[in-house]
Amino acid sequence: MTNNTKFHLPDCGLTKVQQILGGKWKLLLLWYLSEGPRRFGEIRRCFPETTEAMLTKQLRELEQDKLIHREVFKVVPPRVEYSLTDLGLKFFPIIQAMNNWGEDNLKD
Repeated sequence: MTNNTKFHLPDCGLTKVQQILGGKWKLLLLWYLSEGPRRFGEIRRCFPETTEAMLTKQLRELEQDKLIHREVFKVVPPRVEYSLTDLGLKFFPIIQAMNNWGEDNLKD
């Protein structure tokens, strides 16, 4: 059994993770980027339910939190590519476990 009395504190690990992954699309973006680097257009086509502004916002937040890397190529037309950082790669097994749990336990 763990000591759950500190879960509500701002320095609690769960609170920190929740703050980082609080966006609606962030887990799915990390899952998609786990397959390899993606250009913005590819990501946009994979997430047609979201606006370009929301997608950009969530990608920037993930970049700020050091889970993804944004690389800008100085070509015409400009090209931007996103990939998981080492920190993002370390988090991927957790996302994979969450996916497996959902598939095993949340059937129709």
